[in-house]
Amino acid sequence: MSNPTAAMLVIGDEILSGRTRDANMHYLAGELSDRGIDLCEVRIVSDVHERIRDAVIALREGHDHVFTSGGIGPTHDDITADAVAAAFGVGLGVRDDARALLAAHYARTGLELNAARLRMARIPEGAALIDNPVSAAPGFSIGNVHVMAGVPAVFQAMVAALLPTLEAGKPLMSQTLRIERGEGEIAEALGALAATYPQLSFGCYPFFLDGRYGANVVIRGADGAAIDAAMVRLSELFPDPAA
Repeated sequence: MSNPTAAMLVIGDEILSGRTRDANMHYLAGELSDRGIDLCEVRIVSDVHERIRDAVIALREGHDHVFTSGGIGPTHDDITADAVAAAFGVGLGVRDDARALLAAHYARTGLELNAARLRMARIPEGAALIDNPVSAAPGFSIGNVHVMAGVPAVFQAMVAALLPTLEAGKPLMSQTLRIERGEGEIAEALGALAATYPQLSFGCYPFFLDGRYGANVVIRGADGAAIDAAMVRLSELFPDPAA
């Protein structure tokens, strides 16, 4: 049985403008690999309702899970909840349990639960809340779409709360071999080796260092014994000249 598949939707003009460097995709990819959920696609969209809605519809139809980050805060451009509700054709409103979480949080901190902050309690009909132990404002899951904050610390806390509730697959493992040759020299043999192990993924990542070309070859998969065997064969094909 193959692993569940996933896509990620990163939402925000600040990512596309280059003002903010996204860290959430890197974090999520590692967590999903450990969980045996294969991240197959990542999209970045601006803070435009139709683009978010259309991306959610497309991704949820093609993958077992969709994870979003960004756009669920208190400001006018935080429209992810609106777009996700539209993608599912359901209503959106302030929900009592989400309001209670925010009310308790702001009572503890001595801040007012004003109209802007109350926007973070708007949840699509039929969704389940995702816990946020950092700042209380919840994310939510609806169908196979999991909507989370863009702030990395909050995103990571939500991922930690969510992932144990999802069906896991076989965790992916990997090994890397540094080869002091250019890709053009190793491509044919590497392709033949990859064909011998169709259950594994072979990635070739070139570098140029100190005037010399080389490549890091990464072998990934859920079968540790097959990875070991493929790595032995790769080492035989391209032995370390310094050894």
